[in-house]
Amino acid sequence: MTGLFRRRRGTTRDRLVWHAAALLLAYPDDGRDERLHVVADILGHVPSDSGRLLAEVHRFLCGTDPYVAAAQYVETFDLRRRTTLYLTYWTAGNTRNRGREILAFADTYRRAGVEPPKDESADHLTVVLEFAALVDAAAGAGLLSAHRVPLDMLHEALGETGSPYAGVVAAVCGTLPPASDRDVARARQLAAAGPPAETVGLEPFTLTVPPRREGAT
Repeated sequence: MTGLFRRRRGTTRDRLVWHAAALLLAYPDDGRDERLHVVADILGHVPSDSGRLLAEVHRFLCGTDPYVAAAQYVETFDLRRRTTLYLTYWTAGNTRNRGREILAFADTYRRAGVEPPKDESADHLTVVLEFAALVDAAAGAGLLSAHRVPLDMLHEALGETGSPYAGVVAAVCGTLPPASDRDVARARQLAAAGPPAETVGLEPFTLTVPPRREGAT
């Protein structure tokens, strides 16, 4: 998932981390090798701590058969709710509020002068990272910081399963302000109770997470 937004001036080290993370978290399709080449170029220009975390995932993907990598990606991000890349899932779950929260992401993109992608939800982490890296660092950082709890939950869940992708999320978290006491408390609450749920009064069409990738088995 690359090329969603056109690059604008003002690249910083954080933006490079976000760009590399977006490329590494993309589904390993036919564009995987090209993305990995771009990440290799980026790695020499990011802080050493972030570079080490990103390089570990880069080596993993370079050394993994594309079909195996694709199957592992689906297993990790599409078939496990606790490791979904959709940021609003942990804040809104399967409730009608989730649609409004996704719209807020799309509205942020439009205020920055770009349209949200048509082939992916606006709250998908790779979309947010690419927006932050290539379009509007301040607005993108605001979205990431506002969803620090979901990012921490994602990092924790990936770490528990031993996923190599945990390092990518750790690198992203390293670009954000430290979690507040309120963030930590909220993360603990979500870990105990799970995402919000709504069982009464739902509209006929509701968003579900994670969606099943077409062709996945």
